[in-house]
Amino acid sequence: MDLYPRRIVGWAMQSTLEHGLTLCALQMAIAQRRPAPGLLHPSDRGVQYACGDYQRLPAGHRMIPSVSRKGDCWENAPQESFFGTLKGELGPHLGRLSRNDAHREVFDFIEAFYNRQRLHSSLGYLSPADFGRLSAVTAV
Repeated sequence: MDLYPRRIVGWAMQSTLEHGLTLCALQMAIAQRRPAPGLLHPSDRGVQYACGDYQRLPAGHRMIPSVSRKGDCWENAPQESFFGTLKGELGPHLGRLSRNDAHREVFDFIEAFYNRQRLHSSLGYLSPADFGRLSAVTAV
């Protein structure tokens, strides 16, 4: 059971959309969470997820790949919702910043606000961090 649903655990930024970007984000998530074998790993149909380097990383951690059929957006709905929130909150502002400043803003948004403060209706109006703490206490 994921004690931190809706929490962003792996993310990366770079100026181009290459497979190295997705690798960095997944490596960060693996380092933070150390998932047990059998974790369902959803991704989309983009070439960055289909390349051999990317495919070897989750396979090496015995993750189960999960890619929806073309036109089936439900599996990635949580990620798309997050990106909509990020773009709505920071989108217009980020375009006027240097790359370093934009990286800092995204870090602050994800790590300080979204994961620790932002209330999620799907979590009973708790933040992912608070929900995880309560789940850990009630699971003991």
